[in-house]
Amino acid sequence: MKILVFAHRLEPGGTQATAIEMAARLRDRHGCRIVFHAGAGPLQDMLHDRGIDLAPSPDARFQPSLSRMRVLRDLVAREKPDLIHAWDAWQGIEAFCAVHMTMQVPLIISDMGMALPHMLPRHVTTTFGVLAVHQQAQQQGWERSAHLPLPVDLIRNDPEIIDQPEARRLMGVDPDDVLIVATARLTRGTTAQSLSHMIEAVRRLGRHLPLRLAIIGDGSARAEWQHMATRANRELGRKAICLRGAMTDPRRAYAAADIVIGAGASALRGMAFAKPVIVTGDRGFARIFDPGTAAWFTANGLHGVGNGDDDGALRRLIRMLATRPRMRQRLGQFGRDHVARHHDLDRLSDDLARLCRMASDVPPQPTIGGAMRSAVIYLRERRFLALRRHDLGQV
Repeated sequence: MKILVFAHRLEPGGTQATAIEMAARLRDRHGCRIVFHAGAGPLQDMLHDRGIDLAPSPDARFQPSLSRMRVLRDLVAREKPDLIHAWDAWQGIEAFCAVHMTMQVPLIISDMGMALPHMLPRHVTTTFGVLAVHQQAQQQGWERSAHLPLPVDLIRNDPEIIDQPEARRLMGVDPDDVLIVATARLTRGTTAQSLSHMIEAVRRLGRHLPLRLAIIGDGSARAEWQHMATRANRELGRKAICLRGAMTDPRRAYAAADIVIGAGASALRGMAFAKPVIVTGDRGFARIFDPGTAAWFTANGLHGVGNGDDDGALRRLIRMLATRPRMRQRLGQFGRDHVARHHDLDRLSDDLARLCRMASDVPPQPTIGGAMRSAVIYLRERRFLALRRHDLGQV
């Protein structure tokens, strides 16, 4: 089977990395031929490492984009794939309009968002990364849907294959330091409150505990966050907080960590490295992934929304983990076991291969009514806005 994978711009992030890893596994385990279509970006190195060539798509300020759809149509005409696999709702809409409706090419859409994208066509095979979203889709009439969680490569993200003392040395961390690794987009968006709480927690707790905070990620407001970190470091009299920038391969940072703070794919990778994880979200949300919260996170995704009135929650969780090494070890093993049971890349790629075969065997049945429904919902929700990526980092 020849699959044209259609993803967004190749920036560090959970969905783009997932699209690459899944494509490589479909090729290696199931013999699929892959054409990878996405905007150029830093993750091209990851694509190259997996031996996959990039068929670049143009950037677009707005989506859906007529220029992107034209390029996609031309690529489909040349490559003649058996199936289009579109990652995330915007690529799904563009593939649906440009090639599924007009060229009768089978389509599968994978959406990893935290909310149901109502504008997607309900008769197209669609996978959802969050169980609660998948259940909502079934209740609202999606004809062919499945739950496909974020996958983790347990071989590449194995704590045994990276020398932790060497990783800590390269990260500039002393043996007695408690290293917190956090991932975030350095913007003024929804991630701002969690970032602010992290830096403030280290500023206050760092007076009495040997805390180090390494922030992985980049963004338009990096200078502002650097100023805040520098001010905290000056008060503590040491470089406790370091902005490390974006990392296309952050495994060394996860291996060096004592505690990981993040959401989505970054939280899962922290767990794969057997690290205790504090899951953060909007409005001050912060919870430890442990036996008491695992079921909720499994159903609703590794993210949450707080009530906005508890700015000390993250600080209390950091203090608890920083002062209890046995708890860190126990929670780290629990997280690793959870990822192995629910997020193993090999098993999930097998599930995806089965869904791809099913989708390619179903003749395309685009209807004017279905297209009109998507268009009406799209216009009602005023979706024709400047493209905005998630502020929360998923490195």
